[in-house]
Amino acid sequence: MTNIIQQIYSLVDLIVIGQFAGSVGTVGVSSGGEAADLVTPVAMAFSSAGQIYIAQLVGSKENEKIRKGIGTLFTLMTGMSFFFMIITMAFCISFLKLLNCPNEAMSQAEAYMRITAAGLPFVFGYNAICGILRGMGESKRPLLFIIIAAVINIVLDVILVAVFRMGAAGTAIATMLSQAGSFFAAFYYMYRNKEQFEFKRSDFRPDKHAAKIIIQQGIPQAIRSMLVCFCLFWVNAQINSYGLTASATNSIGNKIQKFLDVFTSGSISQASGAMVGQNLGARKPKRADKTVWYTFASSFMIALLLALLALLFPRQVFRMFTKEEEVLQMGIVYMHILITHFIFSAITSSFQSAIIGSGFVSMNFIIGILDGVVCKIGLSIFFADILNMGVTGYFWAIGFSRALPGVICFFFFISGRWKKRKLLSE
Repeated sequence: MTNIIQQIYSLVDLIVIGQFAGSVGTVGVSSGGEAADLVTPVAMAFSSAGQIYIAQLVGSKENEKIRKGIGTLFTLMTGMSFFFMIITMAFCISFLKLLNCPNEAMSQAEAYMRITAAGLPFVFGYNAICGILRGMGESKRPLLFIIIAAVINIVLDVILVAVFRMGAAGTAIATMLSQAGSFFAAFYYMYRNKEQFEFKRSDFRPDKHAAKIIIQQGIPQAIRSMLVCFCLFWVNAQINSYGLTASATNSIGNKIQKFLDVFTSGSISQASGAMVGQNLGARKPKRADKTVWYTFASSFMIALLLALLALLFPRQVFRMFTKEEEVLQMGIVYMHILITHFIFSAITSSFQSAIIGSGFVSMNFIIGILDGVVCKIGLSIFFADILNMGVTGYFWAIGFSRALPGVICFFFFISGRWKKRKLLSE
């Protein structure tokens, strides 16, 4: 529910801007959001590293190490957030030019990117706190925090874009303030409930051992995420070169895909990874194994339902974001191709949760590189250039990019090697 609501208010951004600013506004928000899309996975990577480390410590009941791990994670992520904020601000124009952002949307994209960059410290802070809470088995509070963000975002979207006609800048302001709202709500909760962390100055001093583990776990995930994003950046740049209609279709399609992925991969695999980590920490490998199978059953059933939605109602889904007939027609093709992505995504993310929960960072890195780099770029070249499929070739590449990683994750899971790995808490 947390991830669904987070994606809903992201979708609302695109719906409002599409209805009141047309394709120029849609492409402005999408292109301007590429920097945040590149950096946010870094925050999520280190949050995930902290989550798995803390989950294993919770399973083995090592309270002092939990406190040191929390303080170290906070300090590391605060430093990273300001670094990325400065970099994004400094290279905003260069980034948009590399993306082949259409000239009509350049000014709106620049405004969106600069404003959302200012909100990166809130993004990193929120992800750090939610990673800590999920590692401890607390998943309800992050839902409350994101509801606060969603309400702020939707209300401000309507006021700033629909009423004051501020375009992409209005959407960016709404996004930044909603991120600030969710961060302060999460911070207040942790401050009031000082079970494992006292918020003393000394608590924020990085612990060498905890920092080493979080960095060792976080850097490969962050590199993987950034490489994947760079590849998506490359794919989006190629699609943008086909003109405004292709760019608008891809912008809307990406948002729909990210939203629907929550059901098949994002939220369920996050929960599964934390549960696997806790059970391995508690020396219950059979229960960890059972968790992964239930994850697969849940994800695959949902994937079939989403495939049915994409097959039967593609035009209706795209119609929420645009009124332009050319975009709607290309959107139908996009949604039909997306069916393959749902199926392979459910398989990959389910069995990958065993890799994540066991802290096998190198294997997780390889899977990510295969998915985001080798398959996306390789298949893009194959479909678009070798088979001369044009812009739809890039859509097919996205659809099939998780097929090979899914096969590898499945065979690694049934091998049972992940159960025998040394724990991070050791």
